[in-house]
Amino acid sequence: MANHIPVASLDPSRDRAAKDAAYAQVSWPVNLAPSSISYQSHGHLLIIGNERDVRMAAQHLQKAGTLGSIALLITAATPIDGASDAALEQAYDATAALPCYQTRHLCLSGHLGAFHAQITRDDAPAINLAQACIQRDCFDLVLDLGSPAQLDLQLLPPGYHAIDVASPAYEETLATLTDSVGEFEKPKYFQIDHAICAHAGRGKSGCTRCLDVCPADAIKSVTQRIESWIEIDPYLCHGAGSCTSACPTGAIQYLLPQPQRQLDFVRRLLGAYRQAGGTMPVVRFCDQTWLEGESTTAAPHVLDVPLEELGAAGLEHWLAALADGAAEVRIQHHASLPESLSRLIKDQLEQARVLLSTLGHDPLRVIVIDASPTARDAPARLDCLMPREESDLAANKRDRLNAVIDYLGTQGQSSSERASVPTGAPFGTINVDESACTLCMACVAVCPTPALRGGDDHSPQLGFREADCVQCGLCENSCPENAITLAPGFLGDLELRNTTRICKEEDAFACISCGKPFATSSTIANIKAKLIDHPYFAGDAIRRLEMCEDCRVKDVWHDLARNPAAQLKI
Repeated sequence: MANHIPVASLDPSRDRAAKDAAYAQVSWPVNLAPSSISYQSHGHLLIIGNERDVRMAAQHLQKAGTLGSIALLITAATPIDGASDAALEQAYDATAALPCYQTRHLCLSGHLGAFHAQITRDDAPAINLAQACIQRDCFDLVLDLGSPAQLDLQLLPPGYHAIDVASPAYEETLATLTDSVGEFEKPKYFQIDHAICAHAGRGKSGCTRCLDVCPADAIKSVTQRIESWIEIDPYLCHGAGSCTSACPTGAIQYLLPQPQRQLDFVRRLLGAYRQAGGTMPVVRFCDQTWLEGESTTAAPHVLDVPLEELGAAGLEHWLAALADGAAEVRIQHHASLPESLSRLIKDQLEQARVLLSTLGHDPLRVIVIDASPTARDAPARLDCLMPREESDLAANKRDRLNAVIDYLGTQGQSSSERASVPTGAPFGTINVDESACTLCMACVAVCPTPALRGGDDHSPQLGFREADCVQCGLCENSCPENAITLAPGFLGDLELRNTTRICKEEDAFACISCGKPFATSSTIANIKAKLIDHPYFAGDAIRRLEMCEDCRVKDVWHDLARNPAAQLKI
């Protein structure tokens, strides 16, 4: 049975004092000098849209006099009828000298200070619009008045403004453009450890979770020759944090703050709250801007975690809060969240509930709430688990998550069954076809975690530990014999989950010359079957396949010494 802290009735005045005491003792970790990147804008602006809207906007911006230059890209012409639209005729006259192109074939990319605009046609070379208009390689700013907009992204790159001229925010957008000249800085939100990235290995593809959830299209898979790796463009990154929560190994790590410091904050906050007499704490994860905009203060038993972005906390952080003594975890959803981030939160929530249910806990200990104060302030339905005594914050992400899972398992009644998990969840096992596996260890070589391991020269074997498997698929894709298949699911039997099982083992094959074990018996048998008709191994030479690499070379040279005629063939 689970160990719980005895239930105490809510006492608002006592819990308020405990909450105040906790926040007085524990401060949200702030980077005093975070790593940053710089944008340089000289104010060279490209305006895109129909001719009326473009020229009217250009006339307005010309009056400010702060932009370096203005170029126009017309997607639809607007005839002048001076009798009915004197303002438009005036705008034509005022902007007649501005460089102007008309086309629907535009390819746009980049960010503040570095927007690349190319006119592309199948029957002609691409035209660099910035070179053609202002003799520069790129534009600094883009005002897109067209419908649809040129860039269809949930989070738009800095310096790109897509707005309808009828929008109430139109005038504000124009004012923003006139102020977008100079040098600007923003934090670098992430760091990547390619050594543990599960995206690719030895020319084979694996995990794509970060690529699937980025709302700014800032993450790319880069391939050079046969090797691939993940790159994040810091100039496009908005710090949504979804990639860090989706990454199963911790290869992408959020920096504002680092995950270890965030986990430590929640752990110490809950401890200080309990020590001050607070009861039934609810941890609410919300982004800082949402918290600052709330009109009312959260109830005394609700402890807020003010994230830079909501995506910076996920499955690991939610379950850790429960293990550290929260009665319930609430994730504050709001309508302005990018769609991909909402999907990620939904997916992580489904994973959390599968794990909690399988480990013997109420899956509704973790919930997503709407914007109403009623949902935010509701008392917890269940009492708290007994908080764990310690946690290893220095461990990597997967090990930290496994430690939380193991602890929650000891506090509940785990199921021994394998539970189904949402598609793409980083939990599961592998099935190995022993008759096909040759213990070549290609799978071990590409595995980004310790999930797969080999034996030694005297005991060839393939071992697998389910707790470390993130279901990236690299082993399955790299196996030359197609002997491995993934089997997603979460195993509630924690002893089996944490135990290394042997998927295949066989006797080592010893060199017939020196006796050194150098391969498996099945490997040698397969090689002999494939090369038996090769002229190099004809006759007695087939025995060389049963020699280690050193003895094989020696045997070749000894044969040449005994047979001078064979030397002429070299």
